[in-house]
Amino acid sequence: MPVNQDVIITCALTGAGDTVGRSPHVPVTPEQIAASAVEAAGAGAAVVHIHVREPETGAPSRDPRLYREVVERIRETGTDVVINLTAGMGGDLVIDPAAPLRQLPGTDLVSGLDRLPHVEELLPDICTLDSGSLNFGDGSNLYVSTPDMLRTGAKRIQELGVRPELEIFDTGQLWFAKQLLAEGLLDDPTVFQLCMGIPWGAPADPGVLQAMVTMLPPNARWASFALGRMQMPWVAQSILLGGHVRVGLEDNLYLGKGVKATNGQLVERAVRITESLGSRVATPDEAREQLGLRPRA
Repeated sequence: MPVNQDVIITCALTGAGDTVGRSPHVPVTPEQIAASAVEAAGAGAAVVHIHVREPETGAPSRDPRLYREVVERIRETGTDVVINLTAGMGGDLVIDPAAPLRQLPGTDLVSGLDRLPHVEELLPDICTLDSGSLNFGDGSNLYVSTPDMLRTGAKRIQELGVRPELEIFDTGQLWFAKQLLAEGLLDDPTVFQLCMGIPWGAPADPGVLQAMVTMLPPNARWASFALGRMQMPWVAQSILLGGHVRVGLEDNLYLGKGVKATNGQLVERAVRITESLGSRVATPDEAREQLGLRPRA
């Protein structure tokens, strides 16, 4: 597979993980998240992937008002960057292992359509579609995204004219995403994010990544990322297999051992790796063209 010569860098700004108390640089409020998006774009990110958090607590949220404020703040600055909003919130199920039908605190489980109000309102360039269910880490946490939920969500996203980024955490999810394409619920070019190293999905193993890339449908656009200390090696790994890359504080808090990073610093490091491989960093307009997005308004 050829080395990717024109690399789209995505920065995942804050995520939904329990990271706020672990780094002062994780953005929490809409103002902080928007400022971090502008910082990442200035450092070379063509795409920013956005979650929101409750401003008072830092807890993950799916409040459309918070998404609206973040997007408006980014747009008010005039920053040219592709907006990618998560639509994965609302899939969390925590069960009592002794009484599995009992839901424990931390559960936030809604229908496929109820995960999309902010997408319907804001019409971002991209929204994510988490393409299957998963044992999410140790304990009794599950991420739930059933075939029926996915069909319903994919159809609505298609009706809205938003490009779905298919979040793939294991090979079975990739298999089902190809089924959505076969059923006409996805449009070309399909856009995939291969998510590696999340317990207990696909491990951050180069052989597994290559196998998943081989499974992709024709004409697919894809990126990949891995967690923690594997984030930067995975930038090179993805480029060498022909893909794009994702970095950011959602997936990794450190620039080096004991050194807390900002989103801008992680993007700068990804730019250096990209250029050291002889590739160039794509602009937002080039990313739009590659991903089949609407031109910038």
